[in-house]
Amino acid sequence: MGAGEKAMTFVPSARRLVGRMRPQRAKASLVLVLAVGSVTLMSLGPWLLGRATDLVFAGFVGEQLPAGQSAEQAEAGLRANGQDQLADLVSGMRGLVPGQGVDFGAVGQALLIVLGVYVVAAGLAWLQGFLLNDVVQSTIRELRSDVERKVHAMPLSTFDKAPRGELLSRVTNDIDNVGQTLQQTMSQLLTSLLTVVGILAMMLWISPLLALVALIAVPVSLLLTGAVMKRSQPQFVTQWRRTGSLNAHVEESISGHALVTVMGRRRAAAHTFAEQNDELYDAAYRAQFVSGMLMPVMMLIGNISYVVVAVVGAFRVTAGAITIGDVQAFIQYSRQFNQPLTTVASMTNLLQSGVASAERVFELLDADEEVAATVVAARAAAAADAPRGRGEVAFENVAFSYSPDRPLIEDLSLVARPGQTVAIVGPTGAGKTTLVNLVLRFYELDAGRITLDGVDVTTLSRHDLRAQTGMVLQDTWLFEGTIRDNIAYGRPGASEDDIMEAARATYVDRFVASLPDGYDTVVTENGENLSAGERQLLTIARAFLADPALLILDEATSSVDTRTELLLQHAMGALRADRTSFVIAHRLSTIRDADLILVMEAGRIVEQGTHGELLAADGAYAALYRSQFAGAEAEAS
Repeated sequence: MGAGEKAMTFVPSARRLVGRMRPQRAKASLVLVLAVGSVTLMSLGPWLLGRATDLVFAGFVGEQLPAGQSAEQAEAGLRANGQDQLADLVSGMRGLVPGQGVDFGAVGQALLIVLGVYVVAAGLAWLQGFLLNDVVQSTIRELRSDVERKVHAMPLSTFDKAPRGELLSRVTNDIDNVGQTLQQTMSQLLTSLLTVVGILAMMLWISPLLALVALIAVPVSLLLTGAVMKRSQPQFVTQWRRTGSLNAHVEESISGHALVTVMGRRRAAAHTFAEQNDELYDAAYRAQFVSGMLMPVMMLIGNISYVVVAVVGAFRVTAGAITIGDVQAFIQYSRQFNQPLTTVASMTNLLQSGVASAERVFELLDADEEVAATVVAARAAAAADAPRGRGEVAFENVAFSYSPDRPLIEDLSLVARPGQTVAIVGPTGAGKTTLVNLVLRFYELDAGRITLDGVDVTTLSRHDLRAQTGMVLQDTWLFEGTIRDNIAYGRPGASEDDIMEAARATYVDRFVASLPDGYDTVVTENGENLSAGERQLLTIARAFLADPALLILDEATSSVDTRTELLLQHAMGALRADRTSFVIAHRLSTIRDADLILVMEAGRIVEQGTHGELLAADGAYAALYRSQFAGAEAEAS
C-alpha cells in the first residue's frame, strides 16, 4: 500500500476528496445558494451602516449651516467665503439639509434595516451549516463503507505484508481526520471565498481607487500561502505516516502483551515506542510550526493594508470624492476582506493534515484487489449445470509461489473424492496450509487450475466458493457474545435444535453444563474466559453447524487434551461423512483413519497412500510416525 511513502500532490488529492461529495450534489447546490444569499446580505451590511453614518454626519454639519437654502447654495456660499475645503466636504455629502439636525427617525429606520439584513443572513448561514454537516457526514459514511468493502476485497497477501496497526490507522485515524477537516474547513472555505467575491464587488462599487489599494495585499498573501504550503505539506504526510507506524507498534505490543512480558521485552518495546513517538513529535512539530507561521504574517499584511486604506480614504473624504459613511464602510470591507484570507491561512495546517490523511485513505482504496471470477460463457454454463455440494476437489498441474524467486508448489496434481478424508502432513514450510488456502482462493495460482465438483474455482465468486467450505484453524477466533451466538455464527438463522445438536456432537455441551449461565455465558474478546481447548471446541461446533460440502481442519485438535481428542475423532467421523475433508496435522494420531495421506516436502507430494500403505513403504511418513510413536509403543508393549 506504500504506507504514504509516495504521496500524491495536494491539488489532485483535494480535488478527489471534493469529488467524493458528488452523490450529495443536490444538497451541496442548496448549500451554495444559501451561502451566496448569506454572504450577499452580510456584504450589504457595512454599506447600509455607512448610509446611517452619512445621515448622522449630514445632520451634524447641517446644523452649522444657515437654514432656508439648498445644499448647492450652501456650498457656493462657503466657496465665496474662501472655505473651499469645507465646501468640498459638503459637496460630497448625501442627505444634507442646511439648518436641519440629525433625523433620528431616518437613522433608526436605517439601523432596523441593517438589523433585519444581519438576522436573515445569520438564519441562512445556520441553515447552510446544517445542510453542509449532513453533506460532510454522508460523504464520510460512504468513504468508510468504501474502505470496508475494499478491505474485504483485498487479497490475503496484502495483510501478510502490511502491519495491522498501519491498516487500522488508515481505517480509523485517517478517516476521522478527513471528516474533522471537512467539517471544520468546508463551511469556512466556502463562506470565505464567497465573502472575498462579495466584498470585492462592494469595494469596487464604492471606490475603485481604494479597492486597488486594498488589493495590493492579495498577491503578497497568495505568494506567502503557496510558499508555506509547499514546505508544510510533506511534513503533514510524514506526520501521518509516523502515526500509522506508531499505531502498528502499539497494536502489536498490546495484542502480544503476554509474550512481550514473558520474554522480558518490555524495555525493548518501550524503547521502540519512545523512538517512534519522538519521530512523530518531530514530524508534527515541524508541520505545525511551518504552517503556523502563515497566520501572523497574514495578520501583519492585513493591518498594513488597513492603515493605508484609512489614510487614503481620509484624503478622499476631505476632497469630497467620497462620503465619510463610504469610508467607514470601506474600512469595514477592508478588514473583512483580509479576514477570510487570514481564515484560509489559519486553516492551512488543518487542511493539509486532512488531505495528507485522504492521500493515505486513497492509497488504500487504490490498492490491488483479489482477482475477480473470470466467468466466460462456457464456464458460466458449466458452473450453473454442475451438481452442488458433492465436494470433489481436483488439483491439475498447480504451481504457486509467494515470491517469484522462491518457488513453493510446482506441477502438483491430485484428486480428493467426495466423502474422502485427505490428510496432509510434512515439516513446517512444506506448503500444507498453502494447499488449502489455494482451494479457497486466498491466493491466486501461478499455473494450473483447481476444480470443485468439476468447475474451475476461478469461475465461482469467492462468496459462493467459501459458502460451501467449513474451516477450523489452529488459532481460534471468537467474538464477544454468548456461546450460543458464537456457534450460530456458522449458519445464520439456524434453529435452537440445530445449535444444540452441533454442541452435543462436538461435546461442547459437556463444559457448557458447568457454566453458571450455560449457553448464555458471554464470551469475552478472543475467548479469554475460556480455556484453549474449550475455544477450539466452539470453533469445531461452528463448523459442524455450517454443514459444508468441503471441510478443512488445520491442526484443529492441537489445543485439546488427549481424552477430548479421542471423543472428537468420533464426532469428526460423523462430520466427514459424505463430504470431502482436508486435515492438516502434525499429530499423526488424528489422521490414521484418513482415506488418503499426502506427505509434502518443499511444496511437492513425495508420498501418498493410506496409513498402512505408507508405513509399509517405510519412507518419509514411516520415519515421521516412528519419531512420534515408536517410543510410546515400545513402552506399552
